[in-house]
Amino acid sequence: MRLPSPSVVSAFTTFFACATATVQGSNSGHSFYTTSGGVPVNDPTAFQRVGRNGPILLQDTHLIEQLAHFARERIPERVVHAKGAGAYGVFEVTEDITDLTSAAFLDQIGKKSRVLVRFSTVGGESGSADTARDPRGFAIKIYTEEGNEDWVFNSTPVFFLRDPSKFPLFVHTQKRDPQTHLKNATVFWDYLSTNQESVRQLMHLFSDRGTPFSYRHMDGFSGHTFKFAKHNGTYNYVKIHLKTDQGVRTLTNEEAGDLAGKNSDWTTQDLFEAIQRGDNPSWTAYVQVMSPEQAEQFRYSVFDLTKTWPEDQFPLRKFGKMTLNQNPENFFAEIEQAAFSPSNIVPGIEPSADPVLQARLFSYPDSQRYRLGVNFNQIPVNCPMHVNNPFQRDGHFAIHNYGAAPNYMSSFHPLVYRSVPTKEHEEWVGKATLFSSVVEDKDFEQATEEWAYLGTMEGQQRNFVHNIAVHLCNAHPEVRKRTYGMFDRVDAQLGQWLREETEKEVVALSV
Repeated sequence: MRLPSPSVVSAFTTFFACATATVQGSNSGHSFYTTSGGVPVNDPTAFQRVGRNGPILLQDTHLIEQLAHFARERIPERVVHAKGAGAYGVFEVTEDITDLTSAAFLDQIGKKSRVLVRFSTVGGESGSADTARDPRGFAIKIYTEEGNEDWVFNSTPVFFLRDPSKFPLFVHTQKRDPQTHLKNATVFWDYLSTNQESVRQLMHLFSDRGTPFSYRHMDGFSGHTFKFAKHNGTYNYVKIHLKTDQGVRTLTNEEAGDLAGKNSDWTTQDLFEAIQRGDNPSWTAYVQVMSPEQAEQFRYSVFDLTKTWPEDQFPLRKFGKMTLNQNPENFFAEIEQAAFSPSNIVPGIEPSADPVLQARLFSYPDSQRYRLGVNFNQIPVNCPMHVNNPFQRDGHFAIHNYGAAPNYMSSFHPLVYRSVPTKEHEEWVGKATLFSSVVEDKDFEQATEEWAYLGTMEGQQRNFVHNIAVHLCNAHPEVRKRTYGMFDRVDAQLGQWLREETEKEVVALSV
């Protein structure tokens, strides 16, 4: 017996993709219509019955197959990021960063890698409006010679929480009330006002940046701290930024609501039509770099997802450009079935000890096993360029199953292993312990800076207060009071302004 080499497996994957493409294009040329088993069918709209007016026959396997498949066309939608759109493109290295990382796809200027990008809202269902006030997902699959590198980013540089145990609870508050099945402002603000580490994210979300004009006009951020590592075991902490080359463009609260009523698929349509007409969107990639020594002295924990790194201390360093230039041929096969996870990470890039990132390393691929099946990485859109893992066998929808190769560590047919540097570091992280973070005064410092930044742009502080007021006015009085107190800690003027504007909206609602 011989083990299949990565090239053989890749060839099988290519064959499967070609076979799939042949089926997708089977209505052209001289091909004819068949059942899914390949049996020719004379008339797809006819059905068998007893005489002219009798009941249908169970032997009409074509009809039964059509009905049975139709009832199973839907798969579970993503719990978060259900509504989205995507496209293919290319990532090109534009600057030398080999002093930071040994990742092969970043090892020389001019090197290009194929990418798949999926943009999304976070909280809404698959049929919800594209323009809802929400962070946007910005997920990128980079097909490299060393495996898939997934950048599962957001359009915001921070997030609502830094404790992974809070994530399911937080998401529940963004969904529908279990009794009324309606969105509930009291629940929304009750959670956020009792978990005030979220305040930095709220400064972003309720500014006009919380309602981007389109997917093409927003930035992407890793949010989490990662590590760029070299073969010798040295590393630096990094945050990755993708800056839109189209310029950031936003909607006001009223413009977003108006668009939601007129065209709830606005940003999906905008992305597809832009690429279709050749107006290919692009983003410039930057990295912020922090040494382990700097991390130990940094005012905030580098593992805190609610904080950013000041760019005057840790400047942006350009290293690449991503351009989207190809729309999918089939949305379900290529975008809905696309599976992203921060656990898809190539040599030279590593996760940090960020606890939310660590939790995502498990939860993201696990959600895809539920949604798409245990062999989701064999779906063509997810399949790496090279894969050789004969220990993973069988299960639902096993497309390539390594033939007669051993499914254990065989001394007769040993595998080839690539050495990976081992490192001892981050001793200051400490031993395992139960932990829950505490909100401190310094958790409001960056929110205060954000409020001052909004003041440098005409009307943006006013829009921020208005955007919160028209939402918060629907919440319970006790929750409103607690929320005012949270924003008092950001800036006393902001808290008072928000208090006045929200209560005006409350009065208007009661009239």
